[in-house]
Amino acid sequence: MSEYTAVISWRREGAVFTDNRYNRAHAWSFDGGAVVPASASPLHVPVPLSDPTGVDPEEAYVAAISSCHMLFFLSLAAKKKFIVDSYEDHAVGEMEKGADGALWMSRVSLRPNIVFSGAQPTPTDITALHHQAHTMCYLANSVKTAITVEPT
Repeated sequence: MSEYTAVISWRREGAVFTDNRYNRAHAWSFDGGAVVPASASPLHVPVPLSDPTGVDPEEAYVAAISSCHMLFFLSLAAKKKFIVDSYEDHAVGEMEKGADGALWMSRVSLRPNIVFSGAQPTPTDITALHHQAHTMCYLANSVKTAITVEPT
């Protein structure tokens, strides 16, 4: 079994707090030393109570799913001897209200643009690589969000 950790840090810094007018900016710290500025989404909490330069949890969710898929895709392509020069995904997450009225990330669309050199995979090869990457991705296997891959 593997275990992954993150330290999420926030401080009140003098705000009244009980008036709900406190800053939502915080930091994510990871074991390798990376520190990521984070915040509530300005779509849900207006600036200046949120920080639009920080990564919000919804963006991180989309990025994590995209990153997981990409890493498996790259590994599978290498095993098939396809040389990937670049992989850029313009992933999009869509939130909507569920039947219970609660907001949830109902769909993540991965839109990778992949450049290969050398032997070019066929569209069938690419579809198969994406399908296998999706079935292997730990995060795709962990969420109820519908994840689609729409290569460009």
